[in-house]
Amino acid sequence: MGHRLSRIYTRTGDDGTTGLGNGQRVAKTDPRVEAYGTIDELNSVLGFVRAQALPAELDRLLNGIQHALFDLGAEIATPGLPPLIQMARVRELEEAIDRLNANLPALAEFILPGGGIGSAALHMARTVCRRAERALCRLEEACPPDDLRYLNRLSDLLFVMARISLRAEGGQEELWSHSRGTPSRPRSA
Repeated sequence: MGHRLSRIYTRTGDDGTTGLGNGQRVAKTDPRVEAYGTIDELNSVLGFVRAQALPAELDRLLNGIQHALFDLGAEIATPGLPPLIQMARVRELEEAIDRLNANLPALAEFILPGGGIGSAALHMARTVCRRAERALCRLEEACPPDDLRYLNRLSDLLFVMARISLRAEGGQEELWSHSRGTPSRPRSA
């Protein structure tokens, strides 16, 4: 294990800066801080998701994902740290998506987020995941490509999990009823 946190407040951030994992001080508005902060937010939302009544397989997967997100956050917070997110983790997400999606009906239209507390929470996590992905993109060359791949697949997995959770909650998907002239296939952010 690492060092112990014996004191929660340090007062070192009172001037609007924070310390990166390598000791460097940066503004709290730095894109790197925004990126790992959004990853932390995603991890917290996943903690809320796991507090819901989820199917056991989803909870087990989310547990591993929360650990991976701590690795990802540490990697982003520490310039020069070797990548902790490898393509093998991306493939694990792809395998989970394929396995979980196999028994779901194909979609002909977008669905409205929600339907049940677990499903709604998973959709919230999916949108925070997309924001974390956009924050990583702002790091440009400082962001390892497998990190982006991981978050991209994770948002897809969270979508599939939301559909499964809705079924487990006894809910039914509500399809988007778009107005005339509105594109039927908006691009995902």
